[in-house]
This record gives sequence, C-alpha cells and structure tokens, in this order.
Amino acid sequence: MAALVTDWQRCLKERWVHPLVALACFNLDFLCIHPFRDGNGRVSRLLLLLQCYHLGYEVGRYISLERLIEQNKERYYETLEQSSQRWHEGAHDPWPYVSFLLFILKSAYAELVDRVGDIKAPRGSKTEMILAALERLPREFTVVQLEKACPGVSREMVRRVLGSQKGKRVKCIGRGPGARWTQTGPSKKGQCP
Repeated sequence: MAALVTDWQRCLKERWVHPLVALACFNLDFLCIHPFRDGNGRVSRLLLLLQCYHLGYEVGRYISLERLIEQNKERYYETLEQSSQRWHEGAHDPWPYVSFLLFILKSAYAELVDRVGDIKAPRGSKTEMILAALERLPREFTVVQLEKACPGVSREMVRRVLGSQKGKRVKCIGRGPGARWTQTGPSKKGQCP
C-alpha cells in the first residue's frame, strides 16, 4: 500500500499519464492488493471519489458514482476480472477496467448535464424580474436602463413586457430607440406624483 501511494503521488507530480488514467489504475491496484478482509470494494469507491475531488472532478458531489457502478455491476466485475488476471506477475491489461471507470465518470457528467438542463427558471420569472426592475427605476426611464437592470433578459422580452404594461403601468413618450418611458401607476415610495 505504501508503494502504491508513493507511485500515485509520483505519477501525478511527474505526469506519467493523464490523471484520470492514473486514478483508474490506482483503483485497480488497490482492489488487486486487497488490503482488508472485507469492504475493499466500498473503500475503493470512497478512494475513487476522494481522488476525483483532489483532481478537480467534482461530479461525485451531485451524481452518485456508487449508484452508477452498482447499475453497471456486471460490467464492473467483468472488467475487474479481465484487468486483474496476471496482476501479481505484472503482466495484466489494465485497459478494460480503466475504460470502465472512464465510462462511469462520463456517464456521471452526462447525467449532471441532463439534470442541470431540467432546471429552468419558473415560467414568468423574467416578467417578474422586469416588473421588479421598474419599481427601482426613476419615474422616467429608457429601454436601455431597463435592460441594464435585468441582466440575462433579452431586449425582445423587455419590449414585450413593456407592451403588456402600456396604459396600465407605463406610457411611451416619443419614438425610436431613444424613446423615453414614464411610469403611470401609483406613486413609488418616497416620490411625489
């Protein structure tokens, strides 16, 4: 185990291989050394997660690598068997297991992207942002001022909301891009009509 940890540190420092390949090989070596009577698989997955964090791959904070390995248990044992044959003689082929762990990490990142893609702003939140920004603007304002108060909202959306509020809360004074707008609703706090 001491030699494994020393080689891991030297490999990262001297850049023998890409850190993800080193990570997978470390994990395979740990499993082949089998330092405990029981729990080697669980400890190897904890080490995998810890080493991922240290390398800056933090997908395991959001997607369970343990679950993904469990869902692919047959392939896990198959690649572990392939890659551990003749390990004690130093004549093993680590690539099936390396490929498997890289597949797990790639799957985790794909799942994370899918989940983040599902998180969208609730319907109407941009409209609410524009209306709230109106409250903070002076009674007379321009579209450009409103746009600056609503980062991430398109000019088209700002214009659409202003159009829906014409005659209710706002009135356009003039024409063209430099047109000024005025708020016609009740006086804002601290301002005279």
